Amino acid sequence: MRRVLNIAETGSRSLSYVLGGGVIALAIAVGMTSQGPDAIAEWTLEVFGVTFITLFSGLIFATVYCWTRLSDTTLSDKQRSVWLEAGLHGANGVSTLALTYTLLGISLGIGTLSEQELTPATVQTVISQLTDHFSLAFMTTVVGLPTSAALRALVLISHSRLDAQKEDASCVS
Repeated sequence: MRRVLNIAETGSRSLSYVLGGGVIALAIAVGMTSQGPDAIAEWTLEVFGVTFITLFSGLIFATVYCWTRLSDTTLSDKQRSVWLEAGLHGANGVSTLALTYTLLGISLGIGTLSEQELTPATVQTVISQLTDHFSLAFMTTVVGLPTSAALRALVLISHSRLDAQKEDASCVS
């Protein structure tokens, strides 16, 4: 029972961190673009799609969950090592997802270009479809790689801080 409560508590804290980070990111986007939250949410859904947003959010939550477990000072070194590895894999998963969607967007764009006849009458339509797919390709990289780097830094710096605190405590006693 205690283990289930611990998982629920960590999940709740992790969800709070992720949702809080999402609100801060939305506030920054509103400040930078001077568009309302509804317009930004609509643009995000249109450019990234439901699948990417779902997988991206899931990997961020998984990494933050590992980071939250890693911060538990009652864990042994071996237990913390497991959460460190899991957190790093989650963060690396974000960059893998971003690069996969980049390649998907480029492939879809090239596929669109190869399937249609290019005439003066169809050029505008073909270019419009091509830029839609390339927009997906490049925006997933623009968002995914910095997010992955930030998550890796969060996990590794927290792990190093805990190691330093533990070493300081052992020197004092």
